[in-house]
Amino acid sequence: MNKLVLFDFDGTLADTAPDLGAAINVLRARRGLPELPLEKYRSYASHGARGLLKAGLGMDPDHPEYDTARDEFLTEYEQGMTHRTTLFPGIKELLAGLRENGYTWGIVTNKVEYLAVPLVVHLGLYRHCAITVGGDTTPHPKPHPAPLLHAAEKTGFAPQDAIYIGDDQRDIVAGRAAGMATVVAAYGYCGADTTLHAWEATAIARQPENLWGLIEDWARG
Repeated sequence: MNKLVLFDFDGTLADTAPDLGAAINVLRARRGLPELPLEKYRSYASHGARGLLKAGLGMDPDHPEYDTARDEFLTEYEQGMTHRTTLFPGIKELLAGLRENGYTWGIVTNKVEYLAVPLVVHLGLYRHCAITVGGDTTPHPKPHPAPLLHAAEKTGFAPQDAIYIGDDQRDIVAGRAAGMATVVAAYGYCGADTTLHAWEATAIARQPENLWGLIEDWARG
């Protein structure tokens, strides 16, 4: 099947929230604050340092200590980002099935390259991943379509022959703007109260095992 399947990373392919939350809890401990449970962070894990600093320390970008805290967080996260992060159940088998059936697949994430690429390698994805596009690979991160268009161009596919799967609304906005089909990974970090149909994606996957059928339906369509 000569089609391109692109995935977001955090909350779509990998459950990174435990390591992201652990890094924020280190910052809390240094400030004399108690640890917060993982569930406090899970719905913010797709929003990068900005979301996690808001959840863990109540800091917005206009806070006078925000830049210092962000750098501190990224340092802690880089040191511990492989300790608890795993692929979601069924993702390894999905990627193997895509490869065996002739699909090309890649990753487009807003996680910057120096963090994204080592995780892709750590999780054993690098060998068969056609491309990894980070948040700093192109001048504009998602929800701008540039990262997705870059991935399609570099892998030799037209946007209409690609589908993008992600757990955040900006993933769907970026995919639609790029002219790609889109799937919401509702099992990720969307939040249980999110009105996913309002995102106007092509389809919604409630569990990872739903992805194969949705991809096949799109490819045959």
